Amino acid sequence: MIKELIVVEGKSDTAAVKRAVDADTIETGGSAVDRRVIAKIALAAERRGVIILTDPDHAGERIRKIVSSKVPGCKHAFIPEEEATLKGDIGVENASPEAIRHALKHVHSSFEGAPVLIGMDDLLAAGMIVHPHAAQRRMALGNALGIGYCNGKQLYKRLAMFGITPEEFGAAVRQIEQGGQF
Repeated sequence: MIKELIVVEGKSDTAAVKRAVDADTIETGGSAVDRRVIAKIALAAERRGVIILTDPDHAGERIRKIVSSKVPGCKHAFIPEEEATLKGDIGVENASPEAIRHALKHVHSSFEGAPVLIGMDDLLAAGMIVHPHAAQRRMALGNALGIGYCNGKQLYKRLAMFGITPEEFGAAVRQIEQGGQF
């Protein structure tokens, strides 16, 4: 049984999570997260802790931002887009139980005001911004670090928020480059 409550988008996501692990969920009901849902999540965070597991798409990222901005101390789990896609549909409900368990084993805690360990110059040098394949490289990096896909500005913030060290960043960049995809 996972102690924390898992924040998901809907009923199908709850069903997928319950196929993978023994856990309780809170459903946001979509990207318009109302105050009652936020209050429920805040209470869960206070009592048991919360893990946000949303779809690896724009709407999922929007929900993640809304919840984490209104409920401090949330943990984050990410499923790579290719592991959550079925017939062109992206969502937690499409992920295998193994992909969900892997995401929940590699949860990241965010901490506000974390020191910046990796600067924009580092992102530029690693080809994560201003590079012909920057978006693909960021996706591969996000998957390697387990922090999900994001644009360059979000990546900069997320690396600090999750306390990714220069060593972890460098190892992930080397892994991408050794894969020879970009």
